[in-house]
Amino acid sequence: MNGLRVASLLAATMTTGLMAGIYAIYSNAFMPGLAKVDDKTFVGAFQAVDRAILNPLFLGLGFLGALVFTLLAGLLSLKEKALPWIAVAFALYLVTMIVTVAVNVPMNDALKAAGDPETIDVAAARAAFDEARWQSFNLVRVLLSTVAFGLLGWALYLTGTSSAQP
Repeated sequence: MNGLRVASLLAATMTTGLMAGIYAIYSNAFMPGLAKVDDKTFVGAFQAVDRAILNPLFLGLGFLGALVFTLLAGLLSLKEKALPWIAVAFALYLVTMIVTVAVNVPMNDALKAAGDPETIDVAAARAAFDEARWQSFNLVRVLLSTVAFGLLGWALYLTGTSSAQP
């Protein structure tokens, strides 16, 4: 049981860190880079990246995996001193998922639904997308998932120190 508990906590930490990194890359590189391009390039590139990221590795292992592994780690740590840290990490990551599903994904879908950049008014599509709003909510995802990652790292530390005690 201890091995499964540690393995699930390690998987939770790694997948949550992966998601924090993905959100941070969007915040620190992808969106600032796209902010500097023309409307047609912005719409086409954003649509292409959004289609590409919807894959089993991202959705299953990363996006959903972080939540599932954190839940499993929490359930296997019910009587452990790491539980409060895992529980808060779970709650923060759950809020990150809610923000994603409630705000960012509908915005992404609306931009994809605008159509082919070759045939639409790309300036109108980009304006309707509202980059500033998308980036603001993405920053919420960066902060929450990064804090969740840190809390899971602390939970790993606590688990390691309690395992080392006789």
